[in-house]
Amino acid sequence: MTLLIFRRFASALPILLMVSLITFALMRLVPGDPSAVIAGLSATPEQIAAIRADLGLDQPLPVQLWRWYAGLLHGDLGRSLLLGQPVVQATFLRLPVTLALSAYALVITLLLGLASGILAALRQNSWVDQAAMVAAMLGISMPSFWLGLLMILLFAVHLRWLPTGGYIAFTDDPLGWLRTSTMPAISLALLQAGLLARITRSTMLEVLRQDYVRTARAKGLPRHLVVFKHALSNALIPITTVIGITVSLLISASVVTETLFSIPGIGQLLTQAVLNRDYPMVQGGLLIVTALLVLVNLIVDIGYAILDPRVRYDPV
Repeated sequence: MTLLIFRRFASALPILLMVSLITFALMRLVPGDPSAVIAGLSATPEQIAAIRADLGLDQPLPVQLWRWYAGLLHGDLGRSLLLGQPVVQATFLRLPVTLALSAYALVITLLLGLASGILAALRQNSWVDQAAMVAAMLGISMPSFWLGLLMILLFAVHLRWLPTGGYIAFTDDPLGWLRTSTMPAISLALLQAGLLARITRSTMLEVLRQDYVRTARAKGLPRHLVVFKHALSNALIPITTVIGITVSLLISASVVTETLFSIPGIGQLLTQAVLNRDYPMVQGGLLIVTALLVLVNLIVDIGYAILDPRVRYDPV
């Protein structure tokens, strides 16, 4: 297990460096000058040039890249050009909001996806199976932003059950957090729940046809023991893969959802940073998000070893 963790961390370093390099290059290709944004519309060319020099943006690109990597080695991701805060501080202030929303969406995804997938497999070719798969296809087909707009129109504008946007922290008001997070979480979860339901159904059908499941049934074991102890436990490895991908997609999709529902998470922060050409914020924020996704993949790999002792992670 220790070797597994070490190898995954070692393989993550080139990924993080490559992400930072690509982000650095793409932000320099985006039209616009952050110095002009900071200076304002009434600024003179001399004032803009002074801001560029103060920020080091007048230096050649290789010099700017070297300064970025030099700061990265010391744990310094720079300061946001517009917020005036260290990138690490600004990111970690917003990150709990995104993680809370993603966790809520993940719970909905697991409840809907696993339940409908298992039920569809147990009732293969019945109306229950057909209805569950049609619902799964609808969930997969609907973009989260489109579903979010429909939910705002229905539940916020017409029915007035939920607010149109905003965010209340769970620690401040649990009920308020539930009201402000339910629509964004559902809009994020339905697509992933549809995918999870289809994978769960196909995996469960394959496992239920195995000899050891037939033997368990022949021995007279209760149905729930056969399904949950023998079948589901052996179907969890491919399902775990989908869950790991789902977590990554939920965090990535928060960029659109948080902007749509005015949620002050890291997705909204990065969107504003891109629009305002805040180079350090985009570079540092994406690097932190990438590191978080790498950590999710590491947890999934560890889950493989826990769920199936036959899995081996031998050095190559």
